[in-house]
This record gives sequence, C-alpha cells and structure tokens, in this order.
Amino acid sequence: MEVKNKVVVVTGGANGVGRELVLTLLSKGAKVAAVDIDEIGLRETFTISGKNQKMSIHITDIAELEQVEALLQDVLVEHGQIDVLINNAGIIQPFLNVDEIGKEKIDQIINVNLHGTLNMVRVFLPELKKRPEAHLTNISSMGGFFPVPGQSIYGASKAAVKLLTEGLYAEMAGTNMGVSVVIPGGIATNIMKNSDLGINVEDVNVKTTKFLLTPKEAARLIISSVEKNKFRMFIGKDAKLMNVLYKVSPKLAIKLIGKVLRVN
Repeated sequence: MEVKNKVVVVTGGANGVGRELVLTLLSKGAKVAAVDIDEIGLRETFTISGKNQKMSIHITDIAELEQVEALLQDVLVEHGQIDVLINNAGIIQPFLNVDEIGKEKIDQIINVNLHGTLNMVRVFLPELKKRPEAHLTNISSMGGFFPVPGQSIYGASKAAVKLLTEGLYAEMAGTNMGVSVVIPGGIATNIMKNSDLGINVEDVNVKTTKFLLTPKEAARLIISSVEKNKFRMFIGKDAKLMNVLYKVSPKLAIKLIGKVLRVN
C-alpha cells in the first residue's frame, strides 16, 4: 500500500515513536489523525510538523471505549475516511516482580496496552473494511514473546496484542484488509519516564543505548509493515537475536536477558 493521500490513525502520537510515525507519514503525503491522552505532546507534534494541515489532533484515552467511539466520529468528520490504523500507544511497568506490583498499576498496564488496542481495533475495523484497500498494524514488543524479569505484566499484555493481531490476520485473510504485528526490541525513547518510572533514556547505560533503535528508524520500519503488507516484523537487532535464541533455548534466552538487566 502506498500511504500517500491515505488517512492514517496513529495512537501515541504525542511523543517518541508515535510522534515520528506522524511526522514520517506526513512527509510521505499521508493525512494523519494523531491520537494521545497527552494534549500538550500532541500540540508539540503539530508544531514540529510545521502545523501541517494534513494532521489533526485527537485527545483520547484509548482505554475508555466511549472515548474511542467518539474518536471514530471525530476522525470521519475531519478526514472523511480511514485507510490505516497504527496502534502504537502503550506503557511499560515499574521493574518489579509480579508479587510486588500493585493492582492499580496492573490494571493500568492491561487497560492501555490490551484493552486500549482492542477498543481501537473493534471500533475502527468496520470503517477500515469499507475501504478498497486498508491496513491495520499493532505494535507488540520483544517482551511479548519471551519473558523479561520485572516486566511480566507488560510482557503478558504485549503477548496478548501479538496473538490478537495474528488472529486478526487469519480472520481478514482474503479480504481488502492487511494486518501486521510489529515486534520491536529496545527503542531510545522516554517511555520509561512517560510510564511514571522516573527514568530518562539518557540515564540508561551508554553501552546499551547505542544498540537501541532510534524512534525515527523504528517509525520507518513500522510504516514499511503497512507499505509491504508484512504479517510479522521483528525490528531491532536485539529483537531479532532474541527471537532466534528463544526458539533454540528458552532457558538460555531468559538467563541472558537477566544478566543484561543486572549489568545495566
């Protein structure tokens, strides 16, 4: 699919990879509905875009179904159609074991990462299916296919997104709908800060950050999942390596990631 002149809805558009998705799509001639709960961040994205009139901003909590239903109508009023949905919004958890993390935080992670993605899919899918050509991309995580110590709840939510997307791919086979799941490794964003962990990407070990994807490169690869109609895409050297290693020896992969986390 060529994204030029297509209407693309991007969640998490206020910062990080979501912001780069919005900016890159605009540079390719797409019309973009940028969605986030962070109004200030969305307006910053709009300003950075040069106040591009092909971009609209929509302050929405995707975990709330009624807000997502209202969002659909707002996007249709603004753009008249919806061709692509990229579910990028998500939060991680504090690095705590399962028995140490509070229920309120667990609910927040599940509500945003899983229910938020599911709300967007269920509400927007009927409109996407009306288009002669449409695409849906969900962002899972490297933590969604193998366990990261201290991120078990986050990993469970992203594993659910992975399987949900693969199920959608099966359900949409033979239709006008392309479906992709993107599985990133580490990305140099402030998701840790924005998820109330009190950590900036600058605080992470320099030896680690040099192996992280930049948000701009991650956005480029995610958009290519739409353009090339990819079923599944691992992005980042770490995600690709751990995918291979986990298939060969799950125990070794778990020990390795534990060692890396202890070092950093």
